[in-house]
Amino acid sequence: MDRQENLRYSSIRHVGIFGILGNLILLIIKALAGVVFKSQALIADAVNSAGDIFASCMTYIGNKISSKPVDSTHNFGHGKAEYIFSMLISLSMIVVAIKLIYDSIISLTFDDIVFFSWYSVATCLIAIMIKIFLYKYSGFVLKKYNSILVRANQKDHFNDIIITSCTLLATVLNRFSIFWVDKCVAILISIYILYVGIRLFIDSSNVLMDKAVDSAVKENLEKIILEEEWVKKIDEFYSSPVGDKYYLILTVSVDGNLSTFESHNLADSLEKKLEKEENIYKTTVHINPVEIE
Repeated sequence: MDRQENLRYSSIRHVGIFGILGNLILLIIKALAGVVFKSQALIADAVNSAGDIFASCMTYIGNKISSKPVDSTHNFGHGKAEYIFSMLISLSMIVVAIKLIYDSIISLTFDDIVFFSWYSVATCLIAIMIKIFLYKYSGFVLKKYNSILVRANQKDHFNDIIITSCTLLATVLNRFSIFWVDKCVAILISIYILYVGIRLFIDSSNVLMDKAVDSAVKENLEKIILEEEWVKKIDEFYSSPVGDKYYLILTVSVDGNLSTFESHNLADSLEKKLEKEENIYKTTVHINPVEIE
């Protein structure tokens, strides 16, 4: 593995470690406040932090596996491990969200009293500050090294900022005996977790099902290919995800009067040109000689 790849996987590993430590602290203080002061919103927020710990653990493990180099049984490396573990994160989010929605609705029907505490307010403020730091840090890593695991974690951190801000509002309103807001915020938090989990599941499954590059990326790559004067047309264009990049398989028509040696040299030069693109892992170009009138 080269130095750049080492830096990439090291940075992603740090995102996972910081996420685990930060969310562990938040889980403890939110759970204490939620249970002691009977706040369903804080309990839901604490469970969300527990899910975030699981997500960060999956980031750490998935990154460790995906960083393994190419071997005889994995010719394109272990990059798809990122997507397998992202799918596990999404499934955990969906299960937790459904449970929270059920518990919050039951709590709302019983109209339980929620006790106000400045400790709960401080808990929310600390949680928001920690999450802003984690969001900024994961965004910095994501900008340098595109990774679905880091993207999933960054989304989690952003969601948590919104969620805990809503929890803070509900906590303040408890001081004025407006208890139903606490229950409604818990339901909204749960629905949002469910939505994010479903979106992440779809993103992960698209890659695992070998979804091709999107139309904008394909259009740009085709433009680069057709800039080569010797390429008469693109006959076939196939792409398959490998980690955070794509493997391209192309068939292009060329002048049939070119020698085999010339054709293969041109194909090699096109492969190297395309592999300079940041989202391309490897390219194979097949030559289709055609008669030029």
